[in-house]
Amino acid sequence: MLLYLTEYLSQYYSGFNVFQYLTLRAILGVLTSLGIAFMVGPEMIRRLGRYQIGQPVRDDGPQTHLVKAGTPTMGGALILVAVAVSTLLWADLGNRYVWVVLFVTLSFGMIGWVDDYRKLVLKNSTGISATSKLIWQSAIALSVTIFLYLSSTTPAETALIVPFFKDIAIDLGWFYVVVAWFVIVGSSNAVNLTDGLDGLAILPTVLIAGALMVFAYTTGNVKFAVYLGIPYIRDAAEIVVFCGALVGAGLGFLWFNAYPAMVFMGDVGALALGAALGIVAVLVRQELVFMVMAGVFVMETVSVILQVASYKLTGRRIFHMAPLHHHFEMKGWPEPRVIVRFWIITVILVLVGLATLKIR
Repeated sequence: MLLYLTEYLSQYYSGFNVFQYLTLRAILGVLTSLGIAFMVGPEMIRRLGRYQIGQPVRDDGPQTHLVKAGTPTMGGALILVAVAVSTLLWADLGNRYVWVVLFVTLSFGMIGWVDDYRKLVLKNSTGISATSKLIWQSAIALSVTIFLYLSSTTPAETALIVPFFKDIAIDLGWFYVVVAWFVIVGSSNAVNLTDGLDGLAILPTVLIAGALMVFAYTTGNVKFAVYLGIPYIRDAAEIVVFCGALVGAGLGFLWFNAYPAMVFMGDVGALALGAALGIVAVLVRQELVFMVMAGVFVMETVSVILQVASYKLTGRRIFHMAPLHHHFEMKGWPEPRVIVRFWIITVILVLVGLATLKIR
């Protein structure tokens, strides 16, 4: 929005041309969303507390979590507002990818909001059923991926890029829709499963969004793309602004969500953030690298799958409790230790992912 305004004003003062630079708008996106989170956060927490929209705690979980009961939740709405406003202000709204990432993020956020509202306000313990949730997630993901497939203009936009190899790009054809659906829906639910400790999900989200920002910038810049041996996708560059907004909003939310948390993001935040990371990975054609960088989210999801499968098949549990972060808590690890160590793992995995840009 402001991009168009500065373009018009540059006719009268050339200094406004500086806002054409993508890197500057990305930085402004970070600062804008961070500022919104800082300004809106305290009042939002007070209102959530006033209306008694508090977090329920599982009886069979770690006993240290009992003190968390009643902590305001649905704070993820703060992230969505900050990201949406910042992106609309600083991104090129003529870029189709900008609208795609916003649509996916806000749509998945709406699913999470309805689920949270039913559980926390209407006191319906089941919220949205798992089947209904998956159906809605799939409908949104499939509609977007089919649109992307039909509107693609170059083979690179739908090919599966294999890391560490310059010349290996698998033409997926219509199978692109399946792969993209799996990444978006899988990522959304993986982040939701990880969001069980204070700050555990949000900082990895910020780190991965920052890395995807680098991929978006290099993929959308023809010189960098040719030099690094990655596909050039023209529209991908503008996603940098969205990723920047996601980083800023995430850091702003972490200010209030750090241990001991003043607010939780709820499904409205977790489902939306996971979907946001997934769709960006799809658009910059880095699904495989994304799965590496999101290793913490992946192992949390796998731990739940293994736990459920083992219990149904053998009647025994592999872990003390799933997802995996609860397993370590039940073993006696203090919550901050689990959180920080998972953060460290994410830092390592993100660096490995970024290294694939050069090691080819």
